[in-house]
Amino acid sequence: MDRTTPVSRTARVSRTTPASRRLLSAGCALVAGAATFLVGPAAPVAQASPPGEKDVTAVLFEWRFSSVAKACTDRLGPAGYGFVQVSPPQERIQGDQWWTAYQPVSYRIASRLGDRAAFKGMVDACHAAGVKVVADSVINHMAAGDGTGTGGTAYTKYGYPGLYSGADMDDCRSQISNYQDRANVQNCELVGLADLDTGEEYVRTKIAGYLNDLLSLGVDAFRVDAAKHMPAADLAAIKGKLTNPGVHWKQEAIYGGGEAVSPSEYLGTGDVQEFRYGRGLKSAFQGGSLASLKNFGEGWGFMESGKSAVFVDNHDTERGGDTLNYKAGSAYTLAHVFMLAWPYGSPDVHSGYEWTNKDAGPPKGGQVDACYADGWKCQHDWREVASMVGFRNSARGQSVAHWWDDGGNRIAFGRGDRAYVAINHDGAALTRTFQTGLPAGDYCDVQSGRAVTVNGSGQFTATVAAGTAVALHSGARTCKGTETTGSGASFGVTATTVPGQNIHVVGDQGALGNWNPAAAPKLDPAAYPVWKGEVTLPAGTTFAYKYVRKDAAGNVTWESGPNRTATVPATGRVTLTGDTFRP
Repeated sequence: MDRTTPVSRTARVSRTTPASRRLLSAGCALVAGAATFLVGPAAPVAQASPPGEKDVTAVLFEWRFSSVAKACTDRLGPAGYGFVQVSPPQERIQGDQWWTAYQPVSYRIASRLGDRAAFKGMVDACHAAGVKVVADSVINHMAAGDGTGTGGTAYTKYGYPGLYSGADMDDCRSQISNYQDRANVQNCELVGLADLDTGEEYVRTKIAGYLNDLLSLGVDAFRVDAAKHMPAADLAAIKGKLTNPGVHWKQEAIYGGGEAVSPSEYLGTGDVQEFRYGRGLKSAFQGGSLASLKNFGEGWGFMESGKSAVFVDNHDTERGGDTLNYKAGSAYTLAHVFMLAWPYGSPDVHSGYEWTNKDAGPPKGGQVDACYADGWKCQHDWREVASMVGFRNSARGQSVAHWWDDGGNRIAFGRGDRAYVAINHDGAALTRTFQTGLPAGDYCDVQSGRAVTVNGSGQFTATVAAGTAVALHSGARTCKGTETTGSGASFGVTATTVPGQNIHVVGDQGALGNWNPAAAPKLDPAAYPVWKGEVTLPAGTTFAYKYVRKDAAGNVTWESGPNRTATVPATGRVTLTGDTFRP
């Protein structure tokens, strides 16, 4: 295949029924549906270590290593993320498309994301922030054509100087065509990519050498791309060659209906990504009901919780349509709230960038100067998402209790005596008294930043606006920064603008323009890029608000995502100075 020919899931495969459609990319193959049987390989020689006390991973897709380092220091560590996953660091084919990351040409760290020194600096910075590093690793295949890699390595499809030749590839030189045939899936070429013979000792040794090099630089864990296309016994043998054969890894082995290869085969060496999880969330949040999530996980036939890696979306599924993506509004946000509150699997939070062309690579070659600028979405940093990482850490080890639902799209549940969440995926506000297992006292609703009091019976009363949630946990007993004088709200939003643009706050109160941008108060850019302002509101007022960007001609751009909500305390002001404009 010509190396410049786009190799994307959407361009290569026709869609038929949900059970048979295939979304193929340069790095992996996604097949929706369900397999019903297991063909077991030889017993694995290595076991996975658990992910640790903090099991949430921020997947900074196609971020440069220097940008990842800054994110670990500024955001991920303070928010309580346990891991950050970086895109494949190995040398790749040239090109702007995202999928070039999944066509390696050598095992040198020499991609557009940074060199070896930048990678090592990133690992050290993340470790200093208390965040472990996961390296996305492409070891099933090499590239699809001929050319020169991002680090200057000249290659042909079956020739990689000093590394591999045609003798190291599987004998099948045609594309995978039959997912009901194990040999076809694991020996033939995934969308024309040169398929490595991982049953060969030389190949296993070379792959292990690459992974060991990453371990020597401080990498803590791996994501194994396209694991389904390698026999589980081969992966076990490779892992057995590592300097740390118990290293944690998660394997991309996608569940497919009636297929010859089952994801369950790979549980012996580590976690496996449970793709049905993201599909199930999309089903519940778009057309189904949240009440159906009461037994979400193993009760839905998924793999065991302790060995499943889960996500709302990832770089493939957000483009392929199997899952929700950032364009789904509050459904996407609330799905993250649910995932981080619900005790199943180890969650990944995908953090990517805006796209219209599904092949488009990252803005500025992966350089992130600021979140929410240049098209970077930064989902890991959304207040509604980031605040739930601390919730999950506080609730760890606690079972679900006090489940409530209205039979539709309003649900609430606790996590033992440490946490409680209520989610309103409905078109109208919900006001009710919720029964929790929390000890009596004051808590901070980490979704809105407002104070909530739980009485001696473990109850609190709250209004949950449409498309929002309320989340309380034992690690957030007070809301920081609340003013003690005046009555109203203090705003502070980080937002970038160009000359002639201003930021306004608009909401459902007269002081906020009653949702009319023309009457919305303008915020002060004196502390740019933070825009600040205050409004007077009666004590106890619960209100909804959003930020808008207006230019000199009066054109208005609303921030994305659900309405924000807050409540003015009985005395003083509610301080909302940690907001960031959502593009």
